[in-house]
Amino acid sequence: MWQQSPDTDGDGDIDADDKLTYAEALAGASSFDLGGYDDWRLPSIKEQYSLIVFTGVDPSGYEGEDTDGLVPFIDTDYFNFAYGDTDAGERIIDSQYASSNLYVDGELLFGVNFADGRIKGYGLSMPFGPGDKTFFVTYVRGNTDYGINQFVDNEDGTISDEATELMWMQNDSGEGMNWEEALTYAENFEFAGHSDWRLPDVKELQSILDYSRSPGTTQSAAIDALFYATEITNEAGQSDYACYWSGTTHSNWSDVGGSAGAYVSFGRAMGYMDGSWTDVHGAGAQRSDPKTGNPDDYPTGNGPQGDAIRIYNYVRLVRSI
Repeated sequence: MWQQSPDTDGDGDIDADDKLTYAEALAGASSFDLGGYDDWRLPSIKEQYSLIVFTGVDPSGYEGEDTDGLVPFIDTDYFNFAYGDTDAGERIIDSQYASSNLYVDGELLFGVNFADGRIKGYGLSMPFGPGDKTFFVTYVRGNTDYGINQFVDNEDGTISDEATELMWMQNDSGEGMNWEEALTYAENFEFAGHSDWRLPDVKELQSILDYSRSPGTTQSAAIDALFYATEITNEAGQSDYACYWSGTTHSNWSDVGGSAGAYVSFGRAMGYMDGSWTDVHGAGAQRSDPKTGNPDDYPTGNGPQGDAIRIYNYVRLVRSI
């Protein structure tokens, strides 16, 4: 059960004044009372991400101020939503919702951006000025087992998750490929007596992230140790783990709106900042890449935090049990 609106101050208007710091969001849950219930909590990143819908259209790069034609990544038939408060100096895409998950390998808080359709690790302090980063908050209650995997090693190169009734390849593709190649790879794949393997949608793929693991803390990908993840060398020359394609298109408002696909970072989510490559968004981020092209065309990444553009991401296939 979810709080319907992030209108924290209750004035009927969702704006920058409604946003809370991480500490405020955590503390506020204990005194929150709504609908006759007082057992609300700050959602985990998997709980918060459960609300995302990929009928949204990413407004990144949009320079107008009118948001009427934009489409958020949350069901507005049920949930109240607002883009960033431009009157308060925010960007249109500043609609990040806080989770309870801090990145295990740095001072980042994972949040879901329902304006641009991404999970990122956000710094707890403002990058270009004093003060703490603030977020929209919607509390949740009930089902504390949501997002907890129940993995079973089938001992045939596959892993079943009884929580989602999905069967996963224990190994990944072992090499990167563009989005179309990934779809073809899945279509022609036969293994363990099954021929119905597919490229997972992005919500399925995010379901197997393990936010207690990371390359810097467990020297592994952010996934259960039952799985094998191919080791790569990242843009900073570090030993790392790959990003994995989903079958989900990440739409953008531009003329080529379907040219990007959503991926999930099981290794560091690299970006080019202040003249060097660093883990800007954390293992467990969900971002997007062009479906085709040459990564050499993006020597310093893309966007305000220089998100690494790899295009040739790895693949881990899934099937329904």
